Amino acid sequence: MFESSIVVRPEPKGSAGYAASSRLQAAGLPEAIARFTEAAATVPVPAAPQPIVIADYGAATGHNALLPVGAAISTLRRRTRSDHSILVVHTDVPDNDFTALFRTLAEDPDSYLAEDSGTFASAVGRSFYEQILPSSSVMLGWSSWAIQWLSKVPAPVPDHIAVAYCRGDAVRAAHARVAARDWHEFIAFRGRELRKDGRLVVITMGVGDDGEFGYRSLLAGLLDALEELRASGLISDDELHRMCIPVVGRSAADFASPFAPRGRFEQLEIEHIDVFNAPDRFWAQYRVDGDARAFGARWAAFLRAAVFNALAIGLDGGRTDPRVPQFFDRLETGVAQRMAADPEEQQIPMAVVVLTKRHRPV
Repeated sequence: MFESSIVVRPEPKGSAGYAASSRLQAAGLPEAIARFTEAAATVPVPAAPQPIVIADYGAATGHNALLPVGAAISTLRRRTRSDHSILVVHTDVPDNDFTALFRTLAEDPDSYLAEDSGTFASAVGRSFYEQILPSSSVMLGWSSWAIQWLSKVPAPVPDHIAVAYCRGDAVRAAHARVAARDWHEFIAFRGRELRKDGRLVVITMGVGDDGEFGYRSLLAGLLDALEELRASGLISDDELHRMCIPVVGRSAADFASPFAPRGRFEQLEIEHIDVFNAPDRFWAQYRVDGDARAFGARWAAFLRAAVFNALAIGLDGGRTDPRVPQFFDRLETGVAQRMAADPEEQQIPMAVVVLTKRHRPV
């Protein structure tokens, strides 16, 4: 099961060792942080000593939460005392690398723990497709690049690794049903956990009005590199057939569907939906330096960090298959070569959704 955030953290100031090339640098993050900061400025602040609870759903290594949670804490501090406790709960599936998460919180120069002595961090290993935290306990919720992962793969994707570009209507429909159910379950349980007038900000993969999923040449390069590995004998026909990236982009209508027609789902309301194309920062850098090899390497490293583990599930031995290191290295090299040979800006549809919990009218 994949629920962990795809790590897309921007390069922090003063952190020379951070490998920006391994991540798509914060696509869509500025708008999401702005929405999260606005939420922190408007949610009710419980009376001390009751802590203010912030939840990070699909935390992965914690990098994606550092800047938004830090901004929210700064905003909350202007509304309450410096000794009013803030509890940040990072959640992810049980097999997440929680050691890496706590190392990030302890060592990263952007860690909110370094800025606020009244803030405390914890973690819960549980799927966000169930209730994770006590009812009516969360004041602010954050989820970044996590809800696009499907809870299961309902059918093989025979002619592509991304269902968005599959030609089979039945396959796409099966994935759409799972995606709809996943979103329904995710918000249903968050509705239980949020306090009255609490807010949840979600940033995830979107689909625009044109139905475009994006990443066309990147995914074409990935598929071509996989075909090369099959032709070389590193992976078999059956293994390639099993490989897919179980992610979906959602449209504004998809996000709103559980709330129709009354505009409310349980006690949740949609406060804001924005589906937009985020800038391709790797392309912007390429236009400055003209370094095609670096452009290809950045996108290939992003894919390695983001989706290679999902592809490895298709190997006969899964993610513990002895070929995994070679599979990853050769696949990354293949993608980098293809992206460098013909640099092209990627369309990156993103969505930011803000949900608010209201009490039902009597």
